[in-house]
Amino acid sequence: MDYATKQNGIGVGHDLESCTSEIRAVQCRHPNEAGEVVFVDTPGFDDTYKPDIEILSTIADWLVKTYKNHDQLALIVYLHRISDNRMSGSPLRNLKIFASMCGQVAMPAVVLGTTMWGYIQGNDGARREQQLKDKFWADMIQSGCDVKRFADSHESAWEIVGQLKHQANTQLAGEIVDENKRLNETTAGVRLNEELKQLLAKQQETVRLLADQAKKDGDPIIIGELEKEREELQGRITKIADQLGQLSIPWTRRFVGFFRRKNKKNRDLKYAPSSSYWLLLN
Repeated sequence: MDYATKQNGIGVGHDLESCTSEIRAVQCRHPNEAGEVVFVDTPGFDDTYKPDIEILSTIADWLVKTYKNHDQLALIVYLHRISDNRMSGSPLRNLKIFASMCGQVAMPAVVLGTTMWGYIQGNDGARREQQLKDKFWADMIQSGCDVKRFADSHESAWEIVGQLKHQANTQLAGEIVDENKRLNETTAGVRLNEELKQLLAKQQETVRLLADQAKKDGDPIIIGELEKEREELQGRITKIADQLGQLSIPWTRRFVGFFRRKNKKNRDLKYAPSSSYWLLLN
């Protein structure tokens, strides 16, 4: 967003800590098209200081407000660091939640943008990009999304933006507004719940292995280090468990939701034309 609008913001994150903790919006004119463009930068699900459930809630609130205002998204950009040599852990979890937020209906308006090409050498970048296309992004590409490279420049940013031919709404907003679902009942909420359960199981297994290793090792220094690591993991487990508690669906809501799905009727919202294009960046 900062490259496209020439703002003095933080820009694309190149370190381990999240750059964006709140939603930021900047309006500017499209250099090649008529009309205004509104860039909206949202926090990612690897935020250093905020739990995933809070991030999802923040994004959902904005999407719902936009949906109710009849403002459609012209483009949804998901940024991935090509310098990451493995697609696992947080990056894979973030991608799954992002896809569940958008839904198939919004995929033609999605661009999967790769960043940090200047941080890799040789053919590594091209090889990783092809692996992403063939394996991790294949379903999204098949549903109509595009893949583009970002070259850390103003021109490259607007090449990604393109001609803004799409008008889309996300599955997440539709589920909350049209289907009257709570956040934890949406496809994205259920996906986050599943991902956190898997993460919790992995963390618990690591804690168990550390405890076993500490029992076998007689060196008090090593035992102390293992215990410190175990306590840190236990703190993460507690935070994950708290999020899972917030995402749990009471049986009464499950009961009502069953009949709501059985009796659901399709409703179409009529959208007023707008002279502004809304771009969502994640």
